[in-house]
Amino acid sequence: MTLASLSPQAALPSPSTAVWQLGPVPIRAYALCIIAGIVLACWVTERRLRQRGVAPGAVLDIAVWAVPAGIIGARIYHVVTSPEKYFGAGGDPMKAFAIWEGGLGIWGAVAGGALGAWIAARQLGIPFGVVADALAPGLPLAQAVGRIGNWFNNELFGGRTTLPWGLEIHRMDPDNPGHALRDDAGQPILEPGLYQPTFLYEALWNLGVVALVLILDRRLKLGRGRAFALYVMGYTVGRFWIELMRTDEANQILGVRLNVWTAALVSLGALIYFVRVRGPRDYLIPLGPAATTTPPPTSDLSQVDLSERETPTRAAAPEGYRVVSEEQYAAWQDTGVVPPANDDDSRPDDGQPSDDTAAADLTPSDDEPVDEPSAARADRADATGARPADRDS
Repeated sequence: MTLASLSPQAALPSPSTAVWQLGPVPIRAYALCIIAGIVLACWVTERRLRQRGVAPGAVLDIAVWAVPAGIIGARIYHVVTSPEKYFGAGGDPMKAFAIWEGGLGIWGAVAGGALGAWIAARQLGIPFGVVADALAPGLPLAQAVGRIGNWFNNELFGGRTTLPWGLEIHRMDPDNPGHALRDDAGQPILEPGLYQPTFLYEALWNLGVVALVLILDRRLKLGRGRAFALYVMGYTVGRFWIELMRTDEANQILGVRLNVWTAALVSLGALIYFVRVRGPRDYLIPLGPAATTTPPPTSDLSQVDLSERETPTRAAAPEGYRVVSEEQYAAWQDTGVVPPANDDDSRPDDGQPSDDTAAADLTPSDDEPVDEPSAARADRADATGARPADRDS
């Protein structure tokens, strides 16, 4: 009789293998889940950035900075909060770099990823609040997918339970990471009883956070980083009670797991930010070549440049962005005419032009003829008043 035979019939199974060999290269399920989560987050963020006016492909430029910084931050947080595993008695400092063996802290990942995204946003001339809000639903989606990797690793489970969805846990082989120990008959050995699938609870909670952010962001038109703050609040509330169910080793403060304290403090900070920060949602209009509208095709075949059709070129990246209101952005989409730039003090907190500015836009100056085309005035405004939006980052 093996330990596996002591488990009830109704249970959630766990994989007995989390690593596969492709020749000399190990393929780790945890890494595949992390990569899949990153891809999904980038896809969602790209769509949301384009809805706000950011040029196509900007998410890749952001990911080049945010993803490595997030992984480094996640590892640093794990090592700092669990130093005894690497620097204590019997610890191996070089293991701190063995990221493939697991050990990533979500708090460090968010902090490091935010720093990388901020650097990329500065380089692209995109306000950081726009990037953060675009990423808000993608992050919990990526986290939900990443938790599947914990299922493969037979880790991050809770205490014993008799619930029908109790989780079977394999006894993993310390000498062969990613594989379960096996009995004399070659069958994987299970730990006795069933356990709370806390990784599953967190994955489902994260999917709920995705829905929450999408619904409230659509109804309230959140801006200035408030959608990201909503994600942080939603995630940390779930992490608070799920963390209390976990039984894996963790450092404690006053008898409470460190991550419980972290979740409470981060949630409070996000709530304060969400309540105190106000302002309209920002939209962006690209400056430079990307802002030039394409003229309509002519019916004269002699003027058609067939070489351009045969060798299409990639659209030039914008030189920067101008922050505009939703109404201005909609007008630009309809007409292709870039609205004149306003001074910082001409746009009140509600995002609408002041009465003086509106009157100035409607009244021609002494040096400007009345019948001058509006497109010409817009072009001149671009040359004199256009400023990249990265000053608001």
